[in-house]
Amino acid sequence: MSLIIPGTVSIPVGVVVERRPGVTQWAEWAWRAVEVLEDAPILPPWTLMREEAGRSLFFAGNAEVALHPTDTDNYKHNLESSSPSIWVVLRPVEAVPGFALQRVTVDAGEAHLYADSGSDLMEAVPLPHGIHAALEAFVEEHHRDRGFHKRKRDKAELEGLGRRSRVDGP
Repeated sequence: MSLIIPGTVSIPVGVVVERRPGVTQWAEWAWRAVEVLEDAPILPPWTLMREEAGRSLFFAGNAEVALHPTDTDNYKHNLESSSPSIWVVLRPVEAVPGFALQRVTVDAGEAHLYADSGSDLMEAVPLPHGIHAALEAFVEEHHRDRGFHKRKRDKAELEGLGRRSRVDGP
């Protein structure tokens, strides 16, 4: 069961992943997401697209980028950054080739949560122009500046803070 927030928009994308020979004795391959495609081809996940000089490009699969009206502050910060990004999360699995496409997001806060997991491979790639334009329009429509409200403490009860006398017992 999933909760659908009114106003949520989903953008279909495809992900291209690169595999290169590992540079250490502990890793046979080095993987990284290299591109997010706005118009994803109709291919099965992990289709080999090109192979040259030890470098292989795979179509990792299709995903949906979900835009939630409650997260526009994070989207706005992403758009205002010097290099707006889209994050791709690959999760290690037992099946060949060893990773599964887990998530694609434009929310830096959500990406940070996946980065903290430790086992997922997360890569920031440049935000494609079409998704950039859609994200700007979404933020324009849904963003509401929320002022900072400092929480005020309750007044201290001065009588309760005083010294208490010892209770004499039998």
